[in-house]
Amino acid sequence: MTATQTREAAPPPPRQSAVGRGVAFVRNTWRGLTSMRTALVLLFLLALAAIPGALLPQRSLNAGKVDQYIADRPTLGPLFDRLQLFDVFASFWFTSIYVLLFISLVGCIVPRCIDHAKALRAQPVPTPRNLARLPHHATLTVDEDPDQVQAQLVAGLRGWRIRQDDGTISAEKGYTREAGNLVFHLSLVGLLVAIAIGKLFGYEGNVIVIADDGPGICTTSPAVFDSFKAGNIEDGTGLTPVCVRVKSFKADYLPTGQAEMFTAEIGYQADGDLASNTWRDATLQVNHPLRIAGDRVYLQGHGYAPTFTVTFPNGETRTETIQWRPDDARTFLSSGAFRFDPPAGLYPNPEERRKNQIAIEGLFAPTAIRMGDHGALLSSGFPAMNRPEVAVDIYRGDTGLDTGLPQSLFSLNKEIINQGRLNKEQRVNLAPGQDVTLNDGKTKVRFDGAKEYVNLQVSHDPAQGWVLIFAVSMMLGLLVSLLIKRRRFWARIYPRTGVDDNGERRTVVELGGLARTDHAGWGDEFDRLCARLLPAASPRPTGE
Repeated sequence: MTATQTREAAPPPPRQSAVGRGVAFVRNTWRGLTSMRTALVLLFLLALAAIPGALLPQRSLNAGKVDQYIADRPTLGPLFDRLQLFDVFASFWFTSIYVLLFISLVGCIVPRCIDHAKALRAQPVPTPRNLARLPHHATLTVDEDPDQVQAQLVAGLRGWRIRQDDGTISAEKGYTREAGNLVFHLSLVGLLVAIAIGKLFGYEGNVIVIADDGPGICTTSPAVFDSFKAGNIEDGTGLTPVCVRVKSFKADYLPTGQAEMFTAEIGYQADGDLASNTWRDATLQVNHPLRIAGDRVYLQGHGYAPTFTVTFPNGETRTETIQWRPDDARTFLSSGAFRFDPPAGLYPNPEERRKNQIAIEGLFAPTAIRMGDHGALLSSGFPAMNRPEVAVDIYRGDTGLDTGLPQSLFSLNKEIINQGRLNKEQRVNLAPGQDVTLNDGKTKVRFDGAKEYVNLQVSHDPAQGWVLIFAVSMMLGLLVSLLIKRRRFWARIYPRTGVDDNGERRTVVELGGLARTDHAGWGDEFDRLCARLLPAASPRPTGE
């Protein structure tokens, strides 16, 4: 039978079972996922996926801008919304990349940790047979006998991991480099876990507080915040109780109007202070939050809250102070609205009462300047409150307070105005203390001035301390892995054949060195090491 016939007669290899193919598929997939190349690709994809979150408005930060973006782009806007580009960091595809990166890092790092632990227990590799083939080598002769030379070399290599054989020495150094590399990657995993825990159990609330040493706010419920964003597991029932009131606010400006520093003097209560009703003083500045009870209180911004007093026909007054929205970040020209309900009993008929509600809408200038032909247009020339003034439209009628529908804090309902249910009675500019009488001759509206308000952000992140720890350990691990080099050093000691002119035998020492990862600078270090270990040695003559 020929070889060809033998091959033709050989039975085909057995086919792998479905279970075996499934196991092989899972094993190969896991090996591919946990490779360092895959981890780098996922890290790149994570950075790439975060770009839309920086370029497009995000619903979690400003839902109004997202709605406006979609309205301005009727084709792309809904498409982007379906792709969750307005909720990038909560989208399924960003979360998938995040989870896959986490799994890949864990699966890649754990085997490396095991291998490094085994390497720490293992002895250095034996001395190569031909040291002259190494990138760095030297052959020296000394007067001492081989045992003395070997003992001298071992003593000089203190701090190296040493293996001694008969006439040879093998030494290694720089295992900390791999340890630093592992610390860096383990800290990266820990950082991802800490950030995830913070997003799950943390919360963040924003609230505007008038800077007049008033009652302030207490973080006992999400209802006290103007906007509240809770973690995926936090339901708002377990908030850390902290009370804050703003005593005063000061903004420092350059002559150009650019803000230099914001400072808020506050009082706060936390922990045992709540039971004893003890207030503690603190100072808030931008990027200098108050850290209490695991929470952080940030000073996010500021603005102005005008105060108006309405005197109704029966002599009763209503005074309100409401924050207005800065429309110009450079001059703090602000806009807003007020709504006043008449005193109880002034108009027994509910319909008549609704027809005599007072509404105010207009602009506030902290440093007023007049523009236009007759100076009728109001603008602001500086953000500080040097010469406050308002330009307002005053309305009488149904403000929509009784409908129960939500209304904007900064503008009146234009639909009610267009329907004629709310009628304009006056358009006037007012300085602090000035008032205007409405058409009935009895109702007066007075502008009392303005107060400053601050926007406070209360953030709770139970893992913030771990984030700092892992971030610092990442930097330390990276520095160690960059600064420390893996080096290997070998020596072979044997007596020189023959006798010299003085009749004394001499010892030959062959030295070799190799850098495991990066040989930059290792040549000079090798020369210095040889000179330090054998200072009295002389080069071996060529040809011996």
